[in-house]
Amino acid sequence: MLSALRYFPMLSLIAQFSRQPSAPLQLWLRTTGQKFRPANPVPHRVLVRHRQNALLAAGLAGPHQCATLLMEQRPGPIPTIVIGGFVPDSTEALYLLRGSLLQQGSLYYFNYPRRGFSTEMFFAQLADLVEELSQNSDRPPVIMGISFGAGLVMEWLRRFERPEHQPALAGLVLVSPVGCVEDLLDPTKPKPTTLLGRVIKPYVDADGRADGAIIERSRSVFVKMFESGAQHKEALRLLLSREELDRLREAVLATINSIEPSAARDRVQALCNFNPFRVVRPLCDAPVLILFSEKESAVLCDGAPTERELRTCTTVWFPQGRCLTVRNHVNNPVQHASLIFHARNFQPLLTGFYRSLRQKHRQRRAA
Repeated sequence: MLSALRYFPMLSLIAQFSRQPSAPLQLWLRTTGQKFRPANPVPHRVLVRHRQNALLAAGLAGPHQCATLLMEQRPGPIPTIVIGGFVPDSTEALYLLRGSLLQQGSLYYFNYPRRGFSTEMFFAQLADLVEELSQNSDRPPVIMGISFGAGLVMEWLRRFERPEHQPALAGLVLVSPVGCVEDLLDPTKPKPTTLLGRVIKPYVDADGRADGAIIERSRSVFVKMFESGAQHKEALRLLLSREELDRLREAVLATINSIEPSAARDRVQALCNFNPFRVVRPLCDAPVLILFSEKESAVLCDGAPTERELRTCTTVWFPQGRCLTVRNHVNNPVQHASLIFHARNFQPLLTGFYRSLRQKHRQRRAA
């Protein structure tokens, strides 16, 4: 029977369909659709850049600290800005979710620079893009921040001290947000208690220095984290074709290996300066969806401040916010920001969020 399945793909599809009816069909539909319209993010032609130009002109940041901004254009009414974690790049993080998000509108991906990082430059680029999209479409964008990227977004929003100065957003999605370094390094413990905590502690202790040995250890840990997510072979066969998994692995490893020590150091130093809960006031008045994974323990400390605040005081920080836990079956629990390997667990929640945004927009137009 196994040899027959090897030589007759349709029999294999039927066999998988009997075990998990929708998954093989979804895989076939997605891969077939990508053959006709493959993912093709292209550099975005920036129309608003006065904030970033001011930083460059003042010598407060350099071109090597500018993020790469890519986009996939679609006619839908809700554009989405994607801001990833430390790794992988935003374009890889949404590999299996891009299709459903593109049904809502265009996607804009921020990929961090490889040779450095500047929080101020990133905020300038983000603010310029939000202004551009708000001016050139009938609806402002949704921002999706993932892990470190979610922390960046919260820190950016904290700087708008008055409600009338807040940026125009249709909504906000925060996936496994890391809002401060204490989320990864428990200050009450003598040693790091999480895998990612062990990665960043040498950068914190190095006091602004980062040598080749530190970056190599960091790379090896990030590779192991990615490979551990790819261990569930049975589940992966229902998510990705072999060619897709090879291509995705190659892209993720290329990103990890291309990050220079200065860039890794700058990102960790940026995280050390985050403090989104410094002043108790709403960070965003738009609808907000906060998604924590059921198994954050490889990344977030027990009692991580950001998770505690956003779970217990959701509406203090986001008056229209909801905080949910993304779950899967017991043999394959959802890990921190696992948008690739648990895309099907995230997708219904994201789809429902965008549906509610469209409904609110129709209600406002009808009023």
